[in-house]
Amino acid sequence: MRGWDVKISALSPCAPRFYQPHSFLVIVIVMGVSGAGKTTVGRALAARLGWPFADADDYHDGAAVAKMRRAEGLTDADRAPWLRRLRALVVVHLESGRPMVLACSALKARYRDALARAGEPVVFLWLDASRALLADRLRRREGHFARADLLASQLADFEPPEGAVRLDAGTAPAALVQSAVEVLALDEGKAATSRKSR
Repeated sequence: MRGWDVKISALSPCAPRFYQPHSFLVIVIVMGVSGAGKTTVGRALAARLGWPFADADDYHDGAAVAKMRRAEGLTDADRAPWLRRLRALVVVHLESGRPMVLACSALKARYRDALARAGEPVVFLWLDASRALLADRLRRREGHFARADLLASQLADFEPPEGAVRLDAGTAPAALVQSAVEVLALDEGKAATSRKSR
């Protein structure tokens, strides 16, 4: 099994009308519930391609982080300023012509709509994991504000993306990166050439 089950023609509504294989002005958003491996896979994919990487967790304000540390799930109102900051980051990269990999939960359809507008080269990679796998990873996680006691609220909020590139989060990170490169036609050699030409 190659680790993905959606072809490029079946990308989410945020991608298929404008994403073109081998076009390297692309924002790749690695999404999923806490514990899916977004940061691990996103960072590895960015390193493979030589692209900038950003972790949406770093854009939460202090009040939101404190709330999550208390095992309180965030509301839409809590997430609104966070989404605005992430949208601003996406716009900076689009306007400067620089690709990026962003790790972001993007739990709801409205959140994904806030991050990407029609006509923009933004692609969502969904790391799909079972509840058991997520719970096990979160129990073993150390030093992060999102712990196992937040899993229920994350799953309650999560709206599976229609047509996103779906990856099996139980697969080894290196295999997931390879699958992403293949399914999105992100050849790292061509990406390197593209970077040099900017």
